[in-house]
Amino acid sequence: MNITKMEEFMRENDLMIIERCIENKNEKLDVKEEPFEKLMFFYKSALKQLELQMNIIKDEFKLIYNYDLIDHIDTRIKEPKSIVKKMEKKKYDKTYLNLIEKINDIAGIRIVCTLKDDIFFIRDLVKQIPDIHVLKEKDYVTNPKESGYKSYHMLVSVPIFLSDSVVDTKVEIQIRTIAMDFWASLEHKIYYKFEGDAPDYISRDLRECAEMVSTLDEKMLSLNEAIQECLEKQEELNMSTKTKESNRQDQRVLQGLD
Repeated sequence: MNITKMEEFMRENDLMIIERCIENKNEKLDVKEEPFEKLMFFYKSALKQLELQMNIIKDEFKLIYNYDLIDHIDTRIKEPKSIVKKMEKKKYDKTYLNLIEKINDIAGIRIVCTLKDDIFFIRDLVKQIPDIHVLKEKDYVTNPKESGYKSYHMLVSVPIFLSDSVVDTKVEIQIRTIAMDFWASLEHKIYYKFEGDAPDYISRDLRECAEMVSTLDEKMLSLNEAIQECLEKQEELNMSTKTKESNRQDQRVLQGLD
């Protein structure tokens, strides 16, 4: 599905969701009223659906391939006051239509992995999940933000299978390493305390820490490659030893027959 058709699909889908929640799509948003709770049901359901799928992938790689591809998964639904604050910051009219069409991070899932290369592998796995459509991507791993922030962002539509229909709902995915997650968590706490206006020296120190995190991720990646190479050589040596031992046993058997 190309971008234009996807946009049309999501627009029709958004209207379908709103119709199930409220009669007038342009009605002013009220986070304390029932229509808002109904709307959040769709986001919560989409989040459950995607979290389940990612946990299946997590367990698959751990149990079948003996590899911890995903360290952990976090999910969250944006708080009502945060939704309103964001709409005010963006200068959007606080209507239900603007909420569903323009606020894309209401439902969020964070997938944390060990190695940087795993980020892109997980991204490709997400793209292969049936019925999940990628709407947008932002690669802050290759192109970090000025602050030093690194993560891979995806906006996807997730199908919710209701009793009478299927409705797609947007979920934001963030994929990052443990080191990137540690830095991002610290940055968020610091900027929250300063309400987004931290002193220059703190921003500078955070950028320096981000560079250290990048160095750590690269070092862990090369270390993992060295470990894998060592294990492969050890496996080859074990196989060679077993083959030689098997040949010696065969020779003894043949000598005995003689």
